[in-house]
Amino acid sequence: MSLREALRQGRSMLGLAACVLRGPEIVLVTRSAGFDWLLIDTEHAPIDLAEASRMAVAAQLAGLPALIRTLGPDVPDLARMLDIGAEGLVVPHVDSAAQARRIVEACRFPPHGRRSVPGPLPSFGFDMPPVPEMMSRAEARTSLVAMVESVAGLSEIEAIAAVPGIDAVMIGANDLATDLGRPGALEHPDVHAAFTRIARATQSAGKVFGVIGLPEALLASHGVSLGARLILAANDINLLLDGATSLSGRLRRLATVTPDHSP
Repeated sequence: MSLREALRQGRSMLGLAACVLRGPEIVLVTRSAGFDWLLIDTEHAPIDLAEASRMAVAAQLAGLPALIRTLGPDVPDLARMLDIGAEGLVVPHVDSAAQARRIVEACRFPPHGRRSVPGPLPSFGFDMPPVPEMMSRAEARTSLVAMVESVAGLSEIEAIAAVPGIDAVMIGANDLATDLGRPGALEHPDVHAAFTRIARATQSAGKVFGVIGLPEALLASHGVSLGARLILAANDINLLLDGATSLSGRLRRLATVTPDHSP
């Protein structure tokens, strides 16, 4: 089942981001760990186009929805990310409804957008059906997620969320807090108020509300309690570092215990 279909059925989808692990192995780790979808991060990670394609194709074969986070709404190759195998896009730094409309125009086929008809696609096993069927099937599974993470985006959130063709609005927590003048203070009332406004506007427009960058302790107050159903829980390197740090600390304490040799 595609991510888009799962969200339309009302499911909550928990995701993991690939930032450092750049091979198909992260697909299996994501699925085995119980996550519902994979974010391939090309914004903040050294993942190139070829690596993103291999990961997206591996996710398709594994039956795991994979979306690519792009560099922003104004890059010229948004649709190319879909052509290489991604099931959808997470587009950061969407500050206006005009930018949201440009995303839709670039990534949806006519009559909803102006996406160019591509050559053979990995999402069809490179065995392309007739063009009208290809367009219909691709549209049905393609998810477009706009990230709002600025005061400008907050001020225009109602219009952004209302743009036809955008499936979800996701908050970039740390960038939004920073732009609000509260860097690192995600628990501040101003930040929570911004989350609340975005959540309400998104849901009022009939779209899915999502969050990324929240610590686990704030997922309830800033995410789930506000109706978030598209949740990016963590990234690979943070999980690896947190797990390794916890293990080394436990083993260090164990190794420094003085043995008791008393009879």
